[in-house]
Order: sequence, then structure tokens, then C-alpha cells
Amino acid sequence: MRICVYCGSSPGRGKYGETARLVGQTLAERGITVVYGGGRVGTMGALADGALAAGGEVVGVIPQHLVDREVGHQRLTELHVVTTLHERKALMADLADAFLTLPGGAGTMDEMFESWTWSQLGLHEKPIGLLDVGGYFQHLLRFVDHMIGEGFLKQRFRDILVVDEELDRLLDRCVAYQPPSHTWADMSPPAP
Repeated sequence: MRICVYCGSSPGRGKYGETARLVGQTLAERGITVVYGGGRVGTMGALADGALAAGGEVVGVIPQHLVDREVGHQRLTELHVVTTLHERKALMADLADAFLTLPGGAGTMDEMFESWTWSQLGLHEKPIGLLDVGGYFQHLLRFVDHMIGEGFLKQRFRDILVVDEELDRLLDRCVAYQPPSHTWADMSPPAP
């Protein structure tokens, strides 16, 4: 199994770097290949280092402009260098059987939201997990619930997101994930 992990190029404050390292280690110990953004910095680097130290396989996907800035990880099992961020996201998604989002910034959220949108549209049926480290995603989840309340999101699409604060339980829930029975593509078009 391959899990695409979305995480940051910054370390964040406090426990996030250590958590990312432990995620990498845990995935490696479970025999799961890590697919990620290919960086050696921030929680991305900690994730890769944790998996590699535990003997795991790590596949990075990174745009050339970031390689040129010397932020690419040089000790990965595989490193795919692409031209654009769009290519990076598409290849990471193609290489993965599931997605796992760690705390991160705008880029991390962009990746997670795109995977989530693709799932709503029926473009894939892969689980999307959020590791809620220290309640990091609680404000986002309240906003998602606000989207439902305002009529912009269906509950079944909210339920695509598998959220847990405990990694092993989150991974088990992702393995057991069942996609929604109806996607946006199955819905009737709105009346003119």
C-alpha cells in the first residue's frame, strides 16, 4: 500500500516535527510506502527521515524550481522531478492508494482540498485521513460544518474526511473506508 502524506515545508511550533517523524516511522513499520512532496525541510523532511530510518520506502515528487532551491531530499527510494505544482499533485495522487493530511499551511490544505474535491466528483474513491494533532483541524472542521449549514456541502461529502487524533486508529479507519454511494457526478444537474 502507498499513502500520500500531505505536510508542511515548515516545522511548525512544538510537536509537529516529531509527530511527522513518528508518522513516517509508523507507516514504514506497517509496510506502507510513503508518497510525499519530496522535500528535506519542515515536517516533510521529518516524515521522510522517520520512514527511512525505520527501513521504509519513500517516494518524493517535487517541482524542479524547488530542487533548484536545494530543498529536495536526496536519500529517497524514488524522487520524481516534475515541472509544475499541478503535475506534482496529480502524480502524488496517481501513485497513492490513500491520502493522509498532517498539520500544515496553505500548500498542505490546497493538496487536501483538491483530493477531497476529486473524491466528491467521483474521480477517485481513496480515503482521505486528517491526523488531528492537538486539535489542529478543529477550526477547519467547524468551517466545513458551516458549509453544510449554509447549503454548500452535503453531509455525505463531509463524511469523506476520516478524522482522528490517534494515528493507528486513523490508519485502521482509512483501511476500512467505504466511499459515499453517490458522488456529485451521480446527482441531477440543477434546474436552469
